[in-house]
Amino acid sequence: MAEFTMELSDEQKEVRDWLHGFAADVIRPAAAEWDEREETPWPVIQEAAKVGIYSLDFYAQQYFDATGLGIPMAMEELFWGDAGIALSIVGTGLAAVGVLANGTEEQIGTWIPQMYGDANDVKVAAFCSSEPDAGSDVASMRTRAVYDEAKDEWVLNGTKTWATNGGIANVHVVVAVVDPEIGSKGHASFIVPPGTPGLSQGQKFKKHGIRASHTAEVVLDNVRVPGSCLLGGKEKLDQRLARAREKAKKGGERLKNAAMATFEASRPAVGAMAVGTARAAYEVALEYAQTREQFGRPIIDNQGVAFQLADMATSVDAARLLVWRASWMAVNGKPFNAAEGSMSKLFASETAKKVTAQAVQILGGNGYTREYPVERMHRDSAIYTIFEGTSEIQRLVIARTLSGMPIR
Repeated sequence: MAEFTMELSDEQKEVRDWLHGFAADVIRPAAAEWDEREETPWPVIQEAAKVGIYSLDFYAQQYFDATGLGIPMAMEELFWGDAGIALSIVGTGLAAVGVLANGTEEQIGTWIPQMYGDANDVKVAAFCSSEPDAGSDVASMRTRAVYDEAKDEWVLNGTKTWATNGGIANVHVVVAVVDPEIGSKGHASFIVPPGTPGLSQGQKFKKHGIRASHTAEVVLDNVRVPGSCLLGGKEKLDQRLARAREKAKKGGERLKNAAMATFEASRPAVGAMAVGTARAAYEVALEYAQTREQFGRPIIDNQGVAFQLADMATSVDAARLLVWRASWMAVNGKPFNAAEGSMSKLFASETAKKVTAQAVQILGGNGYTREYPVERMHRDSAIYTIFEGTSEIQRLVIARTLSGMPIR
């Protein structure tokens, strides 16, 4: 087990500086254009693939960093560049992690390479979980998967929403209900291969922020996938369902708490994204306050501006500390007895909204225009308090964890 430390190793610093250089030289110059176009930035993803950032190997190296700091460090630097483009680059990782966590070795070897493609022909993947009536309430999921034993096929029907890369992905990973009687434990994940009949893109959302990231509905109409596309295989699923049914009889609330704990481990990564956006806005505001003059002096000489910047810097650092602590705990198997994962995501996401708003205020009228990036950063920041569990859900999880109440 790695000791918790705030000091990055030389290797980690090299990776951080490399990512920062890519964010500064490639992502940030393209940010305004792709935000306006509201399209997937394929050329930027291709550049990321060429240098090795858009690849499973890079993601895995950071994920298995024993200190736990690889992923949050990478997310912070990429999202410092631009949230929309960064999400287009890392969005495939959501589907890849789903396969890595639940798939067999054969499934991992078969499908993950098809998610990324290569530098000459990049592909993306989509992880499809949320539904129109099942966002925070995952137990209300309605997409069904029914096994056709005669053909050894699963038949999927339903509609997914808020799917990053939904409909344009080469490979879709779809979460569906196989046993509605045991809530979220009755869910399973399926690979939908490229070109499978019945899968189509529904509404593409025109969003307030992260507009370079493709977000859409995915419609599943009698989608048939081979039995081999059930992640983990049917034998493993049957065993898991049997255990879950037995546990449900003995104590349903413990079952729900265990499900919530799974979500808890992934939240620090979203917190790191928020830290990156907040830090970017703070840096723009600081530079502006040092160079913008009013009444014959830089506006940072005014206490009202200086104090705001002091609070912004403090909040960004505090958010990073919470994210790094939770990330270290997750990698090293430390239990989140105080919902530390939710704490990090809650504080970092709220910090991003507040700091980007303060940056707009410091830039004044200029901050309200698209000539300066803080306007875009402010729009982008709103997503952090919504996806991967809203701030209200985070507070609910924290409060009930601290009080010992059941998490429902």
